[in-house]
Amino acid sequence: MQEITYTLPSFYDDVASCDDRHVHLIMIATKPDIIKQVPLYKELQKRGHLVLLGHTGQHYDENLSGGMLKEFGVEPDFNLNVRGSAHEVVSQIIGRLGYVIGELKQRGKIVIPYVHGDTTTAMAASNAGYCHRFASVHVEAGIRTLTPDYGKFNVQRSTFNVSDWHQFQTDRANWKSGSQEPFPEQFNTRCSEAATGIHLAPVELDRQFLLGEGFSEDRIFTVGNSVADATMEAMDRMDQSTVFDRYPELADGDFVRFCIHRGENCSSEKRFGAIYSAMKSLILDGRKVLLISLFKTETALEKFGLKAEVLQLAKEHKNFVYSPVWAEYGDVIAAMNRVAVCATDSGSMQEEMNVMGVPCVTLRFGSDRSESAMNGGNLIAPPIDANVIKRIIEYAWDNKEMRKAPKLYGEDVSVKCIDVVEQVLAKGEVFRDEEERLNI
Repeated sequence: MQEITYTLPSFYDDVASCDDRHVHLIMIATKPDIIKQVPLYKELQKRGHLVLLGHTGQHYDENLSGGMLKEFGVEPDFNLNVRGSAHEVVSQIIGRLGYVIGELKQRGKIVIPYVHGDTTTAMAASNAGYCHRFASVHVEAGIRTLTPDYGKFNVQRSTFNVSDWHQFQTDRANWKSGSQEPFPEQFNTRCSEAATGIHLAPVELDRQFLLGEGFSEDRIFTVGNSVADATMEAMDRMDQSTVFDRYPELADGDFVRFCIHRGENCSSEKRFGAIYSAMKSLILDGRKVLLISLFKTETALEKFGLKAEVLQLAKEHKNFVYSPVWAEYGDVIAAMNRVAVCATDSGSMQEEMNVMGVPCVTLRFGSDRSESAMNGGNLIAPPIDANVIKRIIEYAWDNKEMRKAPKLYGEDVSVKCIDVVEQVLAKGEVFRDEEERLNI
């Protein structure tokens, strides 16, 4: 396929010449993919496995991909160069990656795709492998959205108390399943699971989800989340970051970082408006605010007629930093190490804040990292009422109890992940037929 580019023109011949029969294929596409997959890629390299790094091209600019690849010192062996709307990207990944895997299969290789989390790439890449009877290793498997039971606790009531709301979320019995948000991520992770041969669940809650859905217990492993490896590594080199040279107003900390990029939030004027109004109120109160603006954030600001106002706020208020997404992960972690609270609709940021001991406010109705709320370090702020959101953020601001929340996502996770893969391969293949599964 002409659309696919390879780092070396001899790509297929080079892979075919290797004695290893198994090809460990690490797939990346987005910033979270790079952050969470590269530790596994490097661990496989360290152990001498035949490992390839494949990029779908979904995030292709410097801020979202290129800068981070340079920072981590890796270069993809091939790029699928997908472009277009959602359905076009899905079909291109399946078709183009299916071609790559098919070519490797013809050369006698058994391909083991490693897909991450709930991304479009995870869904489509696992599909491409499964079409060739190759099952995936699903990194960050089993993440399912739970939603606080708003029937039990009305956050819009006149007597709303944030401390009570915080306590309410620590009880698993107060959470309900069944949410389809975030879209399409909850669809993606469920689809990925069906083509998975090794489920690497971050926490026990995720393992329970998978067991409840009928997946084989002997192929589900609770290993932690590889974001912990990447975050700790970035924390070790925080002193090399130049972020405070560029943004000196952040150097003394005591600020909130806003990140609003979920499709549900950015396509709804009501949701986006509630979050934006809460942020604006904090700025006008003199609180220091950092807004990291991504593509969907910018689209929403334009669509809802807020772009001129946010520019004016940044011009008039020294306590407001309005910035495009940063290219280097080390800069993000260096700044987050000094933040008072992170207000986000991201999934990965909820994990990173737990690793770093930073209070987190999740700007969604529920969370696919609900364990971080159950342990007390994260608070759901439903995007319906600016006053409610603002009060929750103010409660979480440098909240010492939230900072003490237990760490959930482990250490040396990439080592544990590859240990699991090697254990499975010592007994058979990642893809197994029914006779093997039933031990007949």
